[in-house]
Amino acid sequence: MIPVHDVNPLRRTPWVTYALVAANVVVFLAMPAAAHTAVGNTNLAQLCDLQAFFERWGAVPWELVRNQVPALVPTGHAVATAQGAACLAGPPSYTKIPAVSVLTAMFLHGSWTHLLGNMLFLAIFGNNIEDRLGPVRFLLFYLVCGYVAGYGFAVTDPSSSDPLVGASGAIAGVLGAYLVLFPRARVWGLIPVLFFLPLRVPAWLMLGMWFVLQAFYAAGYGTAEAGSVAYAAHVIGFVAGSLLGLTMRRPRRRAISPRL
Repeated sequence: MIPVHDVNPLRRTPWVTYALVAANVVVFLAMPAAAHTAVGNTNLAQLCDLQAFFERWGAVPWELVRNQVPALVPTGHAVATAQGAACLAGPPSYTKIPAVSVLTAMFLHGSWTHLLGNMLFLAIFGNNIEDRLGPVRFLLFYLVCGYVAGYGFAVTDPSSSDPLVGASGAIAGVLGAYLVLFPRARVWGLIPVLFFLPLRVPAWLMLGMWFVLQAFYAAGYGTAEAGSVAYAAHVIGFVAGSLLGLTMRRPRRRAISPRL
């Protein structure tokens, strides 16, 4: 189900949510991925360029668990070998701090589809979490969820050298908090059955189904592309956001009965 709009009024303008969406879009437009993924045929030189870019600015699990950068990294250049053309590797020409790469990775996306899907969920569900927390606490919450998702994924696959990019972990935390704080809020969504059918459902149903699917995919079921999508990071971010959301719930006021 694709969310379109939630029926959940706001008390203030969600400036941080808007700023995060804008920052992600601006960063993506400045990335080589914006130009390379816009065309249908991507040549080897462009792929090598993307590989080097994501290696430098993405969060690599191998680097996070060891807090170090490997001796050889992609350089962004293609070379001819006996087996054919390949991407060249060499000593890093830059200084990379693995812990900081988790932050930079939150603003990188691999394609237009990746970017637009994430920003759709952030725009719909992030504004109410910001409304509840306030701008500063919401930004801190967003970053904490992103870091928990990034390092949590690294622990589940410590030998992986594939860069982790995208705001999905942080946004999954937003979805987890939304489920805890506004389970009965109504959300308009599109169901892709033959054609897009609009339907209004409670948030607990839409987000609960989303989480179950992510967990299902993280376990390796239901998709042949599980290796290219960090579903485990989605699950970890969602759980982190849910737990933090529990601390934000307002206590119910007890009805006071007058003494007779």
